[in-house]
Amino acid sequence: MTLAQAKALSPGQIVYHVRECNADGTPKRWKVNGRVRTWKRDGERVCVPVKHGLYAYGYIDEDCIDQFTL
Repeated sequence: MTLAQAKALSPGQIVYHVRECNADGTPKRWKVNGRVRTWKRDGERVCVPVKHGLYAYGYIDEDCIDQFTL
């Protein structure tokens, strides 16, 4: 995923992890759980809150953005 694609995400959209897979071989699905945070002073920064399953929460930032795809 590119930085522009990450900034265009909206809550409820599904993103897929490139490396992690489920037991049946399909890529793990993560749901965008809130609004995407961006910074005015640093246009290269982005923070996307995501959720997987019932208890797994996390963030996609500019360091791990290449591990996810639409």
